[in-house]
Amino acid sequence: MGVRTAKPQLLLLALVLHLWNPYLGADSEKPSSIPTDKLLVITVATKESDGFHRFMQSAKYFNYTVKVLGQGEEWRGGDGINSIGGGQKVRLMKEVMEHYADQDDLVVMFTECFDVIFAGGPEEVLKKFQKANHKVVFAADGILWPDKRLADRYPVVHIGKRYLNSGGFIGYAPYINRIVQQWNLQDNDDDQLFYTKIYIDPLKREAINITLDHKCKIFQTLNGAVDEVVLKFENGKARAKNTFYETLPVAINGNGPTKILLNYFGNYVPNSWTQDNGCTLCELDTIDLSAVDVHPNVTIGVFIEQPTPFLPRFLDILLTLDYPKEALKLFIHNKEVYHEKDIKVFFDKAKHEIKTIKIVGPEENLSQAEARNMGMDFCRQDEKCDYYFSVDADVVLTNPRTLKILIEQNRKIIAPLVTRHGKLWSNFWGALSPDGYYARSEDYVDIVQGNRVGVWNVPYMANVYLIKGKTLRLEMNERNYFVRDKLDPDMALCRNAREMTLQREKDSPTPETFQMLSPPKGVFMYISNRHEFGRLLSTANYNTSHYNNDLWQIFENPVDWKEKYINRDYSKIFTENIVEQPCPDVFWFPIFSEKACDELVEEMEHYGKWSGGKHHDSRISGGYENVPTDDIHMKQVDLENVWLHFIREFIAPVTLKVFAGYYTKVVILLPSSLFLSNFYTGILLMFVLISKSTGLLCFSGICTTEFCSKIFP
Repeated sequence: MGVRTAKPQLLLLALVLHLWNPYLGADSEKPSSIPTDKLLVITVATKESDGFHRFMQSAKYFNYTVKVLGQGEEWRGGDGINSIGGGQKVRLMKEVMEHYADQDDLVVMFTECFDVIFAGGPEEVLKKFQKANHKVVFAADGILWPDKRLADRYPVVHIGKRYLNSGGFIGYAPYINRIVQQWNLQDNDDDQLFYTKIYIDPLKREAINITLDHKCKIFQTLNGAVDEVVLKFENGKARAKNTFYETLPVAINGNGPTKILLNYFGNYVPNSWTQDNGCTLCELDTIDLSAVDVHPNVTIGVFIEQPTPFLPRFLDILLTLDYPKEALKLFIHNKEVYHEKDIKVFFDKAKHEIKTIKIVGPEENLSQAEARNMGMDFCRQDEKCDYYFSVDADVVLTNPRTLKILIEQNRKIIAPLVTRHGKLWSNFWGALSPDGYYARSEDYVDIVQGNRVGVWNVPYMANVYLIKGKTLRLEMNERNYFVRDKLDPDMALCRNAREMTLQREKDSPTPETFQMLSPPKGVFMYISNRHEFGRLLSTANYNTSHYNNDLWQIFENPVDWKEKYINRDYSKIFTENIVEQPCPDVFWFPIFSEKACDELVEEMEHYGKWSGGKHHDSRISGGYENVPTDDIHMKQVDLENVWLHFIREFIAPVTLKVFAGYYTKVVILLPSSLFLSNFYTGILLMFVLISKSTGLLCFSGICTTEFCSKIFP
């Protein structure tokens, strides 16, 4: 019985296996790869922006074939970043896809271009598309736009992003054509809503065989995914990696408020900067000024917006720039009455070298924004102005070729990196916080410290920058660029340049509603750290109550203080044998500059309260001076801390050289430093006397044309 009942079952099983065998064989065969020449990338760009050029540059790097639609057309796909729109893109796709409708083996990839970069090549795209095993694959997003009421109609997704994003899709040409031929709306209707309604319709979704790139294997939208994506260096290449799904997306889309993050990725991807090769695009489109007969005309805008130390030297540096003076014009805004004398001295020198100098003084009572708008407009209104170079008074340009270097880099807006000495404070930000203020980017410290060298796309720069005159007249032709809501002028400029719009939104868009619908027209701003350009001064604690206020800057701006007040030959003390010993236990060496001598004397004379050379001296403990001199204590003019710091920084190292075993921590014998009068008639040299028995500073003497006063303990 068991044998007879089993026989029909075995026959049935054999029949099923025989009939199913062709399907098993077909599934086991690996489909052939799609040739890369069968991939066509389509994008829409009615105008060419910096973002468009970056997209095309990344496409060229990977040898994509790109077809650009809408060139020369007026954009009618939506007016604002906080509204629906984009239908014009679908209409253009509908028109062009009619030509490819019968090409079954052609794969069409649509992507935005203004805020997209490629991170991988055609072969990788096609391989991932084939693995998806669908006819059309749309980008996926974690944010539903524009109609949240449609959320329940989306298929449930257990792992990955659930919602459709129309910023990127890929599919076989006939199937893409079937989708876009359903378009019968207006240019300003919403493209994403159109594609969404097709996808959430089960019949249409199944008929066309549409899916979403749930794990961002091909398309990565950054809006709502900022914490998911990181920069990854591997095998000499830079990629953006999605750490949630462990995928390497091919097309990175900075949709919504993530343009700045995309710019950060664009500094590296695709291989713009690598750990092995450094900056690979720094020489792209550069120019060589040594090959031109006539240099471009440059208007230099100088802004003195607060009391600033070392201003005369700052102004003199402008005249030492390695650039033909006949090609320069100057616009100077000075807000401070305190600096008017410095401006007059500079003008008397500069007028013989620079023909056009416009000075706007404190009597005009201009705000900083008004002054900066005026300076920029000084170039904008001059058709012969090729570049506008804005420099704040707190910038110390130590590289005479700064202007030439920036021009040769050939960017619309570019700034040289300058930092405060010994600090991470600089003139740029690598990222912005959600409210638009400073945030530290991953690479900020490396850029500031020179560990990564290149030309960097940044969201904020200040203090010193170069803008093309053509850019001011065409793209930045509004006069009020330094005003935006309640922002500081520098922040207003950068935001207006990034967004290229001066309108004031009543309600700030949320991450859910902040969508790119009208093509962004923002101008990229770059910072270069390819050369040493200079540094920034600290101006916050600049006290102008003294006669020569720079003397007190030894703590705030030590490098600049040293350059102004320390003798140029000081360093030779340690490299050459220039220390003299005119008599036992007395050493002569260069320490102060002539400027230091002059200003110290001027400061004391301005104070004028000399001791009178009597034994009674209420300034010291006990009130009695054994060896009376007509002097002023450094403490009286608030220079004691400066003087003691000067001794530690500049005198102590010399004592270590001339006295074996000298120890800087021993208590100084004298209660305070003195400044002698004794009716001198001329200043030749300031010097310091050292006691051999103690190795300590005893007194600061003044050599004059008539005598030398010395005091020992």
